[in-house]
Amino acid sequence: MIATRQTSKVETDVGRLIAETRDLPTPPIVFSQIQRVLGDPRTSAYDIAAILQEDPGMSARVLKLTNSAYYGLTRTIESVKQAVVIIGMEAIRNLVLSAAMFDAFAKQRISAEFQDSFWRHSLATALAARCLMLAFRDRQVSDPEAGFSAGLLHDIGKMVIAISLPEQAGRVSQVKAETKLMPEHALERSILGFDHALVGAVLGNHWKLSDKLVEAIRFHHNPIASQPDDSNLPWLVHVSDYVARMTFDYDPESNPYIEPLHVDAFEMIGCREADLPRVSDRLREEFLKAKTFMEMAKGLN
Repeated sequence: MIATRQTSKVETDVGRLIAETRDLPTPPIVFSQIQRVLGDPRTSAYDIAAILQEDPGMSARVLKLTNSAYYGLTRTIESVKQAVVIIGMEAIRNLVLSAAMFDAFAKQRISAEFQDSFWRHSLATALAARCLMLAFRDRQVSDPEAGFSAGLLHDIGKMVIAISLPEQAGRVSQVKAETKLMPEHALERSILGFDHALVGAVLGNHWKLSDKLVEAIRFHHNPIASQPDDSNLPWLVHVSDYVARMTFDYDPESNPYIEPLHVDAFEMIGCREADLPRVSDRLREEFLKAKTFMEMAKGLN
């Protein structure tokens, strides 16, 4: 957990980069409020609805996502209180998080191609985490909604690098295209001196995200270095990232390299390599139903 570790010079430099970046988005107040009240076991659907109703724009986005094909509800949900009751408070937090992130970065001067690729993979990883947690919730992992949040935000540091250091980000992309057989985070460390996982974790602390979420962002490429806990979120995101890339990005000719999984990954989340084709099939189905999420990410909603 970044806040409890000894801060390195690199982390200090990244913190300075984030602090000095103009127009770097922050989550809306409503997201922070919902994060806070969900930590209280006495929180009710009414409490969540009351917070959302203070932000009509966010309420409209949450209702749009609730009524999307992703949830497959048989009737239209017309109020945020209804939405909280029917899909649950943790799911609502994910919808607020999704809408907040899409809104926060939609107006940045980043190429449409990068935005599309970034959100497609982020959403695919979030959905893969949810699929894995639902499939294996009786084993080492639980709470599919926490997995969704961690998956959605795992690469958020790439967005910060693209905004703050566009020339260096372009260099990373160029070298990645030329080498094809080297992990992007290793290229970032070689060219920038740090990687997107660290940037995302420092940003997560800046945004006051939960320690578990920050830990998952920080160590999704190196989960063995994370602090052990019951959630195994860094391990889950590590596998979900792999599943998302193997499902949508792998091509033996144009994109032959997918970063391999850590040797302990399957054991840590309680599944087997033989389970992955089934998870990939489910992921394709879930992604097709998540069209509204992608439209919102592109600023079309």
